[in-house]
Formats: sequence, C-alpha cells, structure tokens
Amino acid sequence: MSASPPTGVLPTRVLISGASIAGPALAHWLGRYGFEVTVVELAPALRGGGQNVDFRGRTHLTVLERMGVLEELRSLDTGGSPITFVDQEGRRLLHLPAEFAGGELEVPRGELAQVLYRHGNSRAEYVFGDSVEALEETASGVRVAFRHGVPREFDLVIGADGLHSTVRRLAFGPEHRFVRHLGYYAATWQLPGGGLPVGAVALNVPGRLMSVGADHRDPARAGAFCLFASPELRYDRHDTGQQKALIRAAFDDLGWRVPELLRSLDAAPELYFDSISRADVPAWSTGRVALLGDAACGATIGGMGTGTAVVAAYVLAGELALARGDHRAAFARYEKLLRGYAQGCQKGGDRTGPFLAPRTATGLRLRNGLLNRRWVLNRMLELGKQVSSVELPDYPALLAARVSAVD
Repeated sequence: MSASPPTGVLPTRVLISGASIAGPALAHWLGRYGFEVTVVELAPALRGGGQNVDFRGRTHLTVLERMGVLEELRSLDTGGSPITFVDQEGRRLLHLPAEFAGGELEVPRGELAQVLYRHGNSRAEYVFGDSVEALEETASGVRVAFRHGVPREFDLVIGADGLHSTVRRLAFGPEHRFVRHLGYYAATWQLPGGGLPVGAVALNVPGRLMSVGADHRDPARAGAFCLFASPELRYDRHDTGQQKALIRAAFDDLGWRVPELLRSLDAAPELYFDSISRADVPAWSTGRVALLGDAACGATIGGMGTGTAVVAAYVLAGELALARGDHRAAFARYEKLLRGYAQGCQKGGDRTGPFLAPRTATGLRLRNGLLNRRWVLNRMLELGKQVSSVELPDYPALLAARVSAVD
C-alpha cells in the first residue's frame, strides 16, 4: 500500500548521509510520503559483500511487509547459517543450528541494500562518491558543504552514516564522546568456495575465532569471518593494507585452515574490518539534524543493528509525515518511541565478543557446555524474539485515514 503525502505541507528537503541500510530505508519511506530526498554516500556505488544479516520477531517482519519488500527478501533468504566450533585439530566442540544465527529471515547485507535501493531510488536523488564536509544551521534550514559537490541547503539532515558517523561528529561532537570500544575487533571477506563446507566452521581458541563457510545457494562462493580480543588499536580505517596486517598478526600462529584463509586476504575484493563498539548518544537530534541507525545507537555485531535501523527508519519517516514537517515534534516522538527498544537490542552487542571468543580456556569450556544443551539454545532464541519486538503505529494507515478525512 502506498501512503499519500501529508496534507497541508510542501515537500520538505531532506539530506540523508549514508547509503548502507538505514539511509535507503529512510529514503524509501520519506519518498512515499512526498518529501524531497537526497542521499549522499562516500562510496562510489552501493557496497556489496559484508556479513549476512538477520531479522527476528514480529516487529521486524511487519515493517518489512509494510515496505513491500518482505516477499522479495524471502526469495533471498539464506536459510540461516549453522556454526560448528572446532579446535585446531578440527574436533567438534559445539554446534549451533541455523536458526540461532539466522533468525527468521537471513539475507546477505549487500543484497538487502540493493533491494532497499531499488524500492526507493525512483523517489530519491542518490549522490555517490561524495560526503558531507560541514554543516551550518540557518534560520530556514541547514547549509551543507560537500567534499566534491557545490554547497546546498536542506530543511533537515539525517546522519545514517554508521558507527563512525561524520554527521554526528559535525553536529554533536567528536566520536570519542559517544563510541565505546568493547575489547574486540572483527573482519569479514569473500573468497572462492571450492571444497569448503556449507555453513560456517569456526576455529575457537581463547580470545580468537576464525570461521569460513561456503554459500549454500552458490557453493563456489564463500565467506571468512574472524574476531579477536584486543585493546583499542590505532590504524587508518580507509587503509585495507593496514587492516590485513592487523588480521595476520592476530592469527598467524594458528593451524587448521587459518593459513589458507590468511592467504586469501590478498585477493579479497572487499574487506570489512572494525572494532566491536557501541554508540550511545544522549539525544538523537539537535536542531534540524537527527541521527539514525548505528550513528545513534550502534552495536557493531550482535545488537540486531540492521533490524533496528529498518524499524527506526520507518518510525522517523512516519513521525515526520504525521507532524506535517514539524521536525522538533517528530524528532522528539521518534526518540521517545525507540530509545528503550534500541538500547535493549544493543545489549546483545555487548556480549558478542565474549560469547564468540571467550578470553580463557575455562570460558570456552563453560560456553560450550551450556550451549550443547538444547533447552538453553531454545531459551536464548525466545529471548531474542522478545527483545526485538515493540509496538509501533501503523503510519501508512494513519496517513491514509488523514487524507480520506480531508477528502
């Protein structure tokens, strides 16, 4: 169902910084509601690759259904990714079934981004290969300077540009005030899948994990994932050579398949590498600027960040439409509805590193012993569904009813 623009409001010019997941999801909804939307993205095109991402529970699936993308995403469902943990001799220590890691719907992150883009790009202007350089709030809007493009003025600016958000830095303050390192780093990359098992197999030693698995839809493709405990490191986030060196240094003493996986780094077309961290911003908006997704309440891995971003985009757009462009009321209502929900989801990210790579041999044994009990797994799955659920307004229906009342 397509909602009509809110009555009595001229289209509001909105700049969204970031075209990963949160940005295209917000552009989709704002475009449907009649706003004039521009999305700016530093990368030259939509990013491919990345980890599989999952959706869990009634709230996630309801929002995807209202977007009109649920059935298409079901066609891309990986079926989940079972994980088998082994030691350096390849002996099985623990097996987690597909539904534990994959939720009720799991899709490759790059394919999700493509779907969201296709469903919203006809109603939005996308500018790739550029980024926000400066923000200046004026009496009538926000004047934005870009790295390459000419300055422009918008009514609102939304930072959907991730944990290391440029918009947050410019409008709210330096990153160190809001982002906390949780003691681990993670990386993922693609490699040929010939001869590799379908479903992830992971080597676990204290403080480290290295996994690999072939894509069950295309066994010729595979993905590697690693995670390691470390104090905060200093490196250039845009220098993949430095990042590959850090991965090699963390794993080059291990056996099993680790040496061949480290060699595959040289030919990897893309590399994702980042700390496991979380963002906590005391207020998600200031003036005409608001934050969305990981920029506001990020948790690198395990905090249901993708589902939260899609839900948050739905709420932010809906509140802006209901408020007839009154951004102060909309921003306040958006945060009131979602802050508690987002923080509950974030807590999972706090536990990701210690869960996947306990720092001690005793910690590994305790985790394996507990999770080899099926009732413990079932309880954890049920808790995940509860955390990811929240009651939300049916914005398309509310706005359609408003238009009908005016008519």
